[in-house]
Amino acid sequence: MRLRSLVLLAGTAFMALLGSTAPATAAEPSGAQPMIIGGQYAQSGPWAARLFVNGQQNCSATIIAPQYILTAKHCVASSGSYTFRIGSLDQQSGGTMATASTITRHASADLAIVRLTSSVNATYAPLGTTSSVAVGQNVQVYGWGATSQCGSEINCQSRYLKVATVRVNSVNCSDYNGGVAVCANRVDGITAGGDSGGPMFSGGRQVGVASTSDRSNNTAYTNITRYRPWIQQVAGV
Repeated sequence: MRLRSLVLLAGTAFMALLGSTAPATAAEPSGAQPMIIGGQYAQSGPWAARLFVNGQQNCSATIIAPQYILTAKHCVASSGSYTFRIGSLDQQSGGTMATASTITRHASADLAIVRLTSSVNATYAPLGTTSSVAVGQNVQVYGWGATSQCGSEINCQSRYLKVATVRVNSVNCSDYNGGVAVCANRVDGITAGGDSGGPMFSGGRQVGVASTSDRSNNTAYTNITRYRPWIQQVAGV
């Protein structure tokens, strides 16, 4: 995901896209992504997928079915070659490398589903329902984005997957594209550039996809529980 220096007005706060090599509308151009600021290194994340554009680290994502990756639409808005390292905490080694075949972008939300050229045997992220997330809950967010509010995010992203806890303050706010989002405040960390497209988990189930962040205290994740019919139609899960 690409959280670059581009910002947008989300509610009353300016929020930056979390991607790193996403199109100009979302995050930094060729790999500047935000990584989780604070938090800690994840001990597990078999469903995690690191997105590369033309070989350059860009966004975060999850594998949700043998041949399907879920990420943010702004992460795959530009032309290029999209590849993923799946199932490794280390974005530089391990896991399984896979290549994108086709991309389906949601019409109004910051969501995209990438079909891979071949199936990948992995642990797939279980998806939540509307009852899986509520205001006041502490939830976990994951990504390889920037670890500080650095000027050149490409140079301060995390090599290893990070996780932070945030507290939900709305399940009906807006994502970058005006879709329904889960908004949350920092508890022990916050997302930054490069975390775009990465997951928010509640009770062991994925409920969001990283869309925007102010890299300080507020973040917005597209509420995938509201888009389950679309995900089911495209990916079958």
